[in-house]
Amino acid sequence: MTRFLFFISLLVLSVNSIYAQQNGGTITGTITTSDGKPASNVTIRIEKSKWGGISDENGTFSISDVRPGNWQVKVTAVAVESQEKTVTVTAGQTVQLNFVLKENSAQLHEIIISSYNRNKENRVVAKMPLKNLDNPQVYTTVSSDIMKQQGIVNYDDALRNVPGLSRTWESTGRGGDGAAYFALRGFEAQPSLINGLPGLTAGNLDPANVEEIQVIKGPSGTLFGGSFYAYGGMINTITKKPYFDFGGEVGYSFGSFGLHRVTADVNVPLSKKVAMRINTAYHSEKSFQDAGMKKSFFLAPSLTYNATDRLSFQVMAEVLDEKRAVAPVFFHSDRATPLRYKTIQELNLNNDLSFTSNELTIKNPRYNIQAQMLYKLSDQWSSQTVVSNGRVKSDGIYSYIWDDAPGDEWYDQYFHDENQRTSTLDIQQNFNGDFKIGKLRNRLLIGVDYFRRNVVDKGSGWAATRSVTAQGDVRYYADPWSGDTIGPLPLTKAAIYGVLSGTDHSNSNISNSSYSAYFSDVVNITPGLMAMVSLRADYFDSKGEKETKDDDFNQFALSPKFGLIYQPILNKVSLFANYMNAFINVAPQQVSDENGENPYVKSFKPEHANQLEYGVKANLLEDKLHATFSVYDITVSNRVMPDATNPNDVTQGGKVGSRGFELEINATPVKGLDLIAGFSHNHTKVKEGAKDDFYSQPGRAPGGQGPGDLANVWANYRFTQGPLKNFGLGIGGNYASRYKVIDNSATGDFYLPNYALLNAAVSFNSRHFRVSLNVNNITDKEYYIGYWSVNPQRPRNYTANFAYKF
Repeated sequence: MTRFLFFISLLVLSVNSIYAQQNGGTITGTITTSDGKPASNVTIRIEKSKWGGISDENGTFSISDVRPGNWQVKVTAVAVESQEKTVTVTAGQTVQLNFVLKENSAQLHEIIISSYNRNKENRVVAKMPLKNLDNPQVYTTVSSDIMKQQGIVNYDDALRNVPGLSRTWESTGRGGDGAAYFALRGFEAQPSLINGLPGLTAGNLDPANVEEIQVIKGPSGTLFGGSFYAYGGMINTITKKPYFDFGGEVGYSFGSFGLHRVTADVNVPLSKKVAMRINTAYHSEKSFQDAGMKKSFFLAPSLTYNATDRLSFQVMAEVLDEKRAVAPVFFHSDRATPLRYKTIQELNLNNDLSFTSNELTIKNPRYNIQAQMLYKLSDQWSSQTVVSNGRVKSDGIYSYIWDDAPGDEWYDQYFHDENQRTSTLDIQQNFNGDFKIGKLRNRLLIGVDYFRRNVVDKGSGWAATRSVTAQGDVRYYADPWSGDTIGPLPLTKAAIYGVLSGTDHSNSNISNSSYSAYFSDVVNITPGLMAMVSLRADYFDSKGEKETKDDDFNQFALSPKFGLIYQPILNKVSLFANYMNAFINVAPQQVSDENGENPYVKSFKPEHANQLEYGVKANLLEDKLHATFSVYDITVSNRVMPDATNPNDVTQGGKVGSRGFELEINATPVKGLDLIAGFSHNHTKVKEGAKDDFYSQPGRAPGGQGPGDLANVWANYRFTQGPLKNFGLGIGGNYASRYKVIDNSATGDFYLPNYALLNAAVSFNSRHFRVSLNVNNITDKEYYIGYWSVNPQRPRNYTANFAYKF
């Protein structure tokens, strides 16, 4: 790391001392719609040159260092009529050039969402305005238009469009980490960010308010902190924002397994300075198995207030009321003894069985409120103040199936009454600067962050009430330690709650906070050579249990990030390399001597993940082809693991490594055709660990790493003329290689088989109406996902959607 930083510093100083460039001119201007509104995300290109840009949210653009002379300037966007103007550039001078599009703001809003410029300026991933080609970090976005093309009514399904990411189990709704689990670059990830701020959830997210989903790849603690695991990356949801025109849509979807979904998206300008948008959804669905259901109501109002040309406010709230009956996760190993069944064929799991009932439900009510103030301090500096407050509750029955007594075909089913509430508060103050020091352009971020989390748990103890086989046979439960038997009890609310009422209940109240300061600077050494240097200082303060002082602890962590970008063809091809870091604070543990005497509390250093990555990004054929290829190597160190010499002690020093590569392509080769495709390969293993520990055997997979090879593809063609105008056809699918969900010398290995899924769509999308039919898993493939577990997935299913746009 030190040598890398020294190399960047030496490069900056050396190039700055020898670099000289002919003074150029600057072209600035604004792009507006036919009704006088700012036109953002429109491409500006100087013909037969390397110069270009994209208009910002105010419709303004600026292209600097243009060689003196006469130039043709062209503005373009997909489905927007292009325009050209001639301009004369003089050395050291600025020339103003304005464009008025023939489309109005409502038309442009829909066009921008559907076309989605892949090199547009992103303000969240790097916490500063930065185009994809200028960012040394890799990220993938899934737009709301792709979600509409694929008829997606489930948030998780949208992520099948992300190379290198796979789901390992669905949302359980349990406290703390009850959201869906995904494997990203070999490590676990959950959708934990909303608009770049912590938005923790114990249940599902509703897609009704999603503008796009950003999967930010690689360890990202430098800019986003250590409040959640982000070793392989993180999932960030960008919500819909108000715009200054009346518009929206109402929709109805129905489909397989009793799906019924009603949505509404209404945008209203309340004045020239104030606009409001409301998104809402009602969702009802059953399961493909013999039991299971979901009912939810979602409401998301948002407000934008442009007080002055320099000052604006945004307020957003999301409220979700969700009730589900969730199939238990099937763990078919005790993680200590040899597996009885080592293939899915031997296990012979009956996929039609849920092992639950619709009486055993869990509720996950939550709210999230965010407020943002943006102030333009000067032409070079801006201020962003953001506050986020959220609360989520887990209330109801959580169940899992476990191999308590190995060696036979019986598995014990455990139940727990969840009663946990998690509250979060995050406050950030960021300053962004864009200025020059000499001839070096600096894009600087300076920020501070306060994050607080409080968890109150009053849940029950655990109780096993029956034993089952993978084929659905049921018998009494026999405690393997005491020999006591119970049940089998019926899966009724009265029976399960009756047993759990006799268990010990928790009365836990835990709070912790983190205080952070960070900076990030992107330096343009030349127009095509850039360096990024970033650092976060984080102080973590845990108060532990409210009534216990002995479990308080604090930790300090530094999280650096470096990157290099070289564009041999400006705004078209970008070669990049990065070093990135993430960290997690590790709680102390009570340990003792080998004979159980002399107990004491042992403290630890934070875990750290470090990544080296390099690759290439390309934006070619006038924004019609975008591609990213990257190779990465991640090592997580300082992991806590059992002490091989003392069963009552633990030690710190475990390491896990993850290596792989990813390829992503987004293209619009011909008018009306959208194509996305991706392929990834990953290999994750324990580098240093404890040979007798299930989780950390050296040379073995740690679990939850996902399939090693993943592929995704989606192509959608919309007819733009002729008798089939506005009709569309879509086809695509996903592939996952054979997946080793259990990799252990004591238990043996267990693989989930590979699978290939085929999906298709047909649609009609006019100015006021959208009708679509989507069929998923057309070949009715039987397939599974897992995280040390076996979770059967949906067979062939369909979704039909009707929407009226206004």
